[in-house]
Amino acid sequence: MTIEDFHPTHVVPQDGLPAWEAPDVSRPTEPLDPLLPVQLVDRRGDWGRIVCANGWSAWVDSRLLVSVPQEPPAAGQPLSRTADPRPLLARAEESLDQYRRAAEDLAAGRTDGEAFRRSTQGLRVGMVVDGESVWLYDAEHERWVYCDGTHLSTYAAPPGPAGAGPPEPTGVAGEEVPGTEGPGTDPPEPGGTAGAGATRVVDPDRAAGADRPGSDV
Repeated sequence: MTIEDFHPTHVVPQDGLPAWEAPDVSRPTEPLDPLLPVQLVDRRGDWGRIVCANGWSAWVDSRLLVSVPQEPPAAGQPLSRTADPRPLLARAEESLDQYRRAAEDLAAGRTDGEAFRRSTQGLRVGMVVDGESVWLYDAEHERWVYCDGTHLSTYAAPPGPAGAGPPEPTGVAGEEVPGTEGPGTDPPEPGGTAGAGATRVVDPDRAAGADRPGSDV
C-alpha cells in the first residue's frame, strides 16, 4: 500500500492501543500511538488488521478503534455565515415604519391616542449606526447585537427576563435620566425594555472609540 492509497477508517484511542504481529496474544509488537490514523483492512472475530500510512501493519482489538466519518457533514456545500444581519435589519426597518405610520396618523388627526397605543403595542426597535458599525436590538431574543456589515455577534443581554409592565421613559441626548449617573458613564442597558428601568445615554466618542463591541467594556 502506498501513501496515496491510504485512507484512514479509524483512529487509535487516546490512550494508545496494544498490537500484535498476528491474531495471537503470544506475539506482541510495538503498541500504537494515541490518535494514530489507521485503515482497518481485515477482521477475524474481534481481531482487526490495521495498516498505517507508512505501510506498517499489525493486529489489534478492533472493538477499541474509533471510527472516522468518511465525509464531513455538509461537505461540498458553500460556506455561509450562521448570523446573517439582513433579517434583523429588515425587522427593525418594518417596526420603525409601522411606528412612523402610526405617528403620522395621530399627528394628522386620523386616529386618537388610544388607537395609537394599540397600533404600536409590542413594538421594540433599537439601532445605533456609526459608519460601518451597527448596534441592533434583537427584540425576539431580548439582547443587543453588534454588526460589522457581514455578521452579527451578541453584544449584551439582560441578566433575566424582562418584566410585564410598560417601558420606562427613555433619556435623550444631553439629558440626564433620573436614576442614572449622567450621560457617558455607562453603556446602554439592553435589558432596559419592558419594566427594566431607564436607558442610559452613551457618549458617542466612547461608543465609537476603544470601547467598541468585542473589546473589554
